[in-house]
Amino acid sequence: MADSLDAILSVIYNRKSVRKFKDGDKAIPEETLEAILKAAFAAPSARNVQPWHFIVVYERAILNALGDALPYAKMLYDASVAIVVCGDENESELQWSVDCAAATQNILLSAEAFGLGAVWTAVHPRIERISPTKKILSLPDNIIPLSVIPIGYPVGVEKPKDKYKPQRVHINRW
Repeated sequence: MADSLDAILSVIYNRKSVRKFKDGDKAIPEETLEAILKAAFAAPSARNVQPWHFIVVYERAILNALGDALPYAKMLYDASVAIVVCGDENESELQWSVDCAAATQNILLSAEAFGLGAVWTAVHPRIERISPTKKILSLPDNIIPLSVIPIGYPVGVEKPKDKYKPQRVHINRW
């Protein structure tokens, strides 16, 4: 039990945003992507609605088009794949973005566990990012992209940041 707890905490503590990839044409194994997607589906969801949909983008022209359209997602040009996390407004009008954020985090953690690099690039709530993403991916009106997650083989070794701030922890009251 202690070993598995250490392994889980190690993945969480060592997760970092990777923005530089090598071997962009090198495919991520299908079974790895399936495991990452299963982790996304394991995320918690309000009332277990699971309003998410995932678009796995391999096609270089689509990756590049998303990179052109999204100002903070230029790393898509070198990524092997991207997972676009979307929510269905018809299934969960108010909670879909929270549920999809949990799924996004599971994708990031599982990519880290596989030794891959990944980064959360935000789409929602910025209409200037939502509109081109919906157009590029031919999304229906009720499907809203929350995030685009470029995934690939990292260049070098990124160092995780220690983000723990005890001054932001409050016990019982503020």
